Amino acid sequence: MENPAFNRAIRSFVLRQGHLTASQQRAIDEGMPRWGIDYQPQALDLAQAFGREAPKIMEIGFGMGTATAEIAAANPQNDYLGVEVHSPGVGNLCKLIAEQNLSNLRLIRHDAVEVMDNMLPDGCLDGVHIFFPDPWHKKRHNKRRLIQAPFIEKLVKKLKPGGYLHAATDWEDYAIQIMEVFSSNPDLQNSAEGYAPRPDYRPLTKFEARGIRLGHGVWDIVFTRK
Repeated sequence: MENPAFNRAIRSFVLRQGHLTASQQRAIDEGMPRWGIDYQPQALDLAQAFGREAPKIMEIGFGMGTATAEIAAANPQNDYLGVEVHSPGVGNLCKLIAEQNLSNLRLIRHDAVEVMDNMLPDGCLDGVHIFFPDPWHKKRHNKRRLIQAPFIEKLVKKLKPGGYLHAATDWEDYAIQIMEVFSSNPDLQNSAEGYAPRPDYRPLTKFEARGIRLGHGVWDIVFTRK
């Protein structure tokens, strides 16, 4: 029986109006021609986009981009493709790329599902990060959550064998759902016994550190493609 939650197209975001500052707009105007990749419904050559052969890792929904820039700076051997629709975050990350002179980051300002479907060849990614996706914590809104079986089925095909899929959330019931979705995919295997310890490459955000001090949990789920 067809799942009514997926009768409509899956989307990786809900567009909420955020205030775009003048400096963020300036960073977009100056930065996107340098580090941005325009959405086009045709296959993207990632090696050409970055100008080199290196492991390619996509982050879906990078928010304000602070952690993304930190990860890219600490791992110059990897290339990172950030996909985000919210202009303030795109502007902020453009600003961080310029300030830190990062050469291993490229940005696409578009819906990640369409990017994945129309731009990414199968088996092109070494990793995918989905950090703190919108939890849609009201039960009646749970069907809007990004991490559901049809989406993950599409995403796994973009991973190379041995490539990893790393999600993190601070909502326990979403963590349970993510674990169930990942575990039910026959092409994925858990890299840990249950939830994973936070990998060194994922920075501890101020928000997360405050939550931990208050006794809130954070769950990392890391699976690899068989």
